[in-house]
Order: sequence, then C-alpha cells, then structure tokens
Amino acid sequence: MLRAEAGARVAVLGASTNEERYSFKAVRMLKEHGFLPIPVHPAGHVVDQLQAVKSLDDIKEKVDTLSMYVGEKISSHQLDKILRLKPRRVIFNPGAENKELADKLQKNGIEVVEACTLVMLRTEQF
Repeated sequence: MLRAEAGARVAVLGASTNEERYSFKAVRMLKEHGFLPIPVHPAGHVVDQLQAVKSLDDIKEKVDTLSMYVGEKISSHQLDKILRLKPRRVIFNPGAENKELADKLQKNGIEVVEACTLVMLRTEQF
C-alpha cells in the first residue's frame, strides 16, 4: 500500500457536521496532517469550516484518496461517480464495507483498503 503525500486531496464521502461522528473527525484530522479534505454530502453543508460538495461528480480536482463513510445502500450507487473521479485508492472505513463495489473498483485499477482513516493517520500509514 502506497501512502499519500501531504497536500494530497482526499474526498470524504458522508462527511458530517456532527463533531462526534468519525467522518467529521476524519475531515479535521486530514487537515491537521496536511491533507486537503473535500467533504461530500448531499446537503452541501459546511464541515469543519470547509464547504462540502453535494456529489463526487462536483469534484473537478485530482483526488488521491476517497474515504468512504456511507453504508452499502448508498455506496452501491456510487461506482460510476468513483470511476469518473479516478482516485488512486478508496478506503472503506468500518461499517462502510462493500465487497461488490470493492471488487469492481479493483478490477478498474483502484486500490481498495478496508481500514480506519483515523487509525491510518495516527499511525502514519495514510
């Protein structure tokens, strides 16, 4: 697994405004570690002082990593959007696992990781 370099853009699908949610903590910790998080949520709200985009299709910049915080019911409908985004890797955080989607992403050359973004950042494995 190749680690991301500081300054890389990281899309956080399912970013929450609730500071207790792991997706909010991920946005904050990514910033603290020098990454450029892009919160993604259909409501388009502000997450830790960053304006969220409503869809992966709204991201026009190159994204290194997509960190998933949505369940299979939502993520199963994201394949085409993820393929258009072309992230180097997708991290399925605990509770966001989706084997069928992961298999399709891998078949399209996207690295798939089942891990916790927060733990990866804390242990310098991100």
